[in-house]
Amino acid sequence: VLNMSKLERLSTTKCFGGSVQRFSHDSAVLSCSMKFHVFVPPQAESRKVPVLYWLSGLTCTDENFIQKAGAQKVASELGLLIVCPDTSARGVQIEGQDDSWDFGSGAGFYLTATEEKWVKHYNMFDYVTKELRTIVNENFSVLADRQSISGHSMGGHGALICALKNPGLYRSASAFAPIANPVNAPWGKKAFTGYLGSDQEKWKQWDATELVQNYEGPDLHFLIDQVCSKN
Repeated sequence: VLNMSKLERLSTTKCFGGSVQRFSHDSAVLSCSMKFHVFVPPQAESRKVPVLYWLSGLTCTDENFIQKAGAQKVASELGLLIVCPDTSARGVQIEGQDDSWDFGSGAGFYLTATEEKWVKHYNMFDYVTKELRTIVNENFSVLADRQSISGHSMGGHGALICALKNPGLYRSASAFAPIANPVNAPWGKKAFTGYLGSDQEKWKQWDATELVQNYEGPDLHFLIDQVCSKN
């Protein structure tokens, strides 16, 4: 029995025997209204199914993967529910958040901000790993112990750190061209300085290359697809 009391259904579209659905809800973690997409496979009508969280990259919204990836056909065959959150808080008023494409709106970097200016709204790590996951577990026919996470670019970075910082939470983590070492990348340096401050030791807590060196959790299966150049 689904409990949609916390969600507003914005749209439902039939797709490969299942459906693509979009919802909005008030986020306590981000202190704003958020939207997310799900692909619900046909198998979810009769049983609980595994779930994959997809984290998109810079400038993206919850719509990009659903519209462009074409994953629904395979997910329908596998009986896999896909969840696509947005990439940052939305509809908030913070000076400078819309000044550049790689910081602020659409560029939340899936971390928990500590700088005062951003701390109220830029907490995508807690949103993805706690609040949204709870909403999905409570409202959809999913197996809470069979969840995985994946993403592209900034979202690949997000998928890796979400898995590494939560040992045992995800069955697998996959990343396509992730920002895997943001403390040494221009995008990462800019974002981490803004959201976390100038202490580069704090940055390492949100860098997959740093985190994996001290990982002590259960075996975690990674698949990382990284090209030599990005055109």
